[in-house]
Amino acid sequence: MERDEIECFLLLAEELHFGRTADRMRLSRARVSQLVRRLERRVGAPLFVRTSRRVALTALGRQLRTDLEPHHRAMEAALARAAATARGIDTVLHVGFSNPLAGEIVLKAAESLRGSHPGLAVEICEVPLSDPYGQLRSGRFDVQLQEFPVREDDLGCGPALLAEERVLAVSSADPLSARDSVSMEDLAGIPLLTIEGELPDYWLEQHVPTHTPGGRPIARGPSVTNMQEALMLVAGGKGALLAAAHTTTYYARPGVAYLPFVDAEPVGYGLVWRAGHDTGAVEAFAGAARRVAREVTQADPRTAPPSRETSAV
Repeated sequence: MERDEIECFLLLAEELHFGRTADRMRLSRARVSQLVRRLERRVGAPLFVRTSRRVALTALGRQLRTDLEPHHRAMEAALARAAATARGIDTVLHVGFSNPLAGEIVLKAAESLRGSHPGLAVEICEVPLSDPYGQLRSGRFDVQLQEFPVREDDLGCGPALLAEERVLAVSSADPLSARDSVSMEDLAGIPLLTIEGELPDYWLEQHVPTHTPGGRPIARGPSVTNMQEALMLVAGGKGALLAAAHTTTYYARPGVAYLPFVDAEPVGYGLVWRAGHDTGAVEAFAGAARRVAREVTQADPRTAPPSRETSAV
């Protein structure tokens, strides 16, 4: 049975009037009649007696109302409790992370909350590379830790938590791999892998710039949807990949060399959520993430506290 069928049946059983039932459900009378007929077909017999003057329950209708009402009240109470919990700390918080470093911070933040907020359960999942905001907008994630900048009108951002150096992933067979470092101007000599998906221009420019700082164009290589696919193409000499420094640790593999930049701006990381949904649970998680980020910057020389250049905008 569909929920709208149940609600329509119980309201009509109470009102015994199609017009008043339609008003309470904010539906048309025709829609109420349709829902009742659909439920009657599902049951296999009439639930109401309809005349030009009155509406009444049949014996089967009275039996169904008696059986359904306590379950419907329990469902409504459960939903009300869930909504009340979501406004507080005792809830399940779904947190996304954009890459392994962000995932490590998210995991450690979740672990730290077990002692201070035992009623807050944190479930974590990776943000798809080709759809950085879709899971957040759909409500599957409540908050996510990702690279900045973020310039979306419907999303809210906290301050940058940390910044990380950048590297260039190239094929071990590429002449660049023999060097100790590269500059942003070197990108003019090798195509960069791009990312498949409907992505904002500013987001693509951060990950796959179109020009060097000196104005030289940067060629585009094949498009990818995930990191493993990207590194396979890099190893095959199909293009280079602009990446964060932690990639050298989490994605070490034969055929790929990682070269640090001497002049690339660091990438910042921060929390992002749907505008207006910065709940108490999100705020509690943000506090834990800030503490973990400080620990990470103290332990990893490739990271640092954020600067103005690594802000959300």
